[in-house]
Amino acid sequence: MTHKQAAFQTATGTIIRNLEQRGMEGYFFEDRASCVDAILASIPENSTISWGGSESIKESGLMDRIRNGNYRLIDRFSASTPEESRKLYAQAVLSDYYLMSSNAVTLTGELVNIDGTGNRVACLIHGPQNVVLVVGMNKIVTDIAAGLERVRNFASPPNAKRLNRQTPCNAAGYCNDCLSPDCMCNQIVITRRSGIKGRIKVYFVAEELGY
Repeated sequence: MTHKQAAFQTATGTIIRNLEQRGMEGYFFEDRASCVDAILASIPENSTISWGGSESIKESGLMDRIRNGNYRLIDRFSASTPEESRKLYAQAVLSDYYLMSSNAVTLTGELVNIDGTGNRVACLIHGPQNVVLVVGMNKIVTDIAAGLERVRNFASPPNAKRLNRQTPCNAAGYCNDCLSPDCMCNQIVITRRSGIKGRIKVYFVAEELGY
């Protein structure tokens, strides 16, 4: 483990204790492979699983393992019409497990997320029985203000390029606090506590994952 990873492990120890006080669970892993193994070990076969758009989930290898496993998937990308997509979004709310990341996690245990359509943060807030977050060490911030700064200026611009959104941050490389038609920063959600103890589980990985 590098010194940077060791420092991250120390920081997550504090964050995990703070998450527990907020009704959430936290776990630390040295690498993405061991993290994915632990997540899959916690999900019973035949569970219904859905997920939000997440480069962290994709880069961790979790989605490949899920697709090859014995689970019932609610895959919004399988929809061929807007009506099918709408139905799949509705089904995701009733899933057993919802997979996502967090745009930022504060040292005091708050989750900071900014969303475009709101489907991801909606499932974080309410619906799925279990919400599993995979969070790399690039997502840790000191406080909520730093989390919002991180999302707007370091996460949203590359995401806009990935999705080919015609936004000012795509062109300039930093947030312009826009109200453009392609804006991805429509919903801002701060999760300070889980009303259902243990529903939200944060898996920290001592690697950089996602934006």
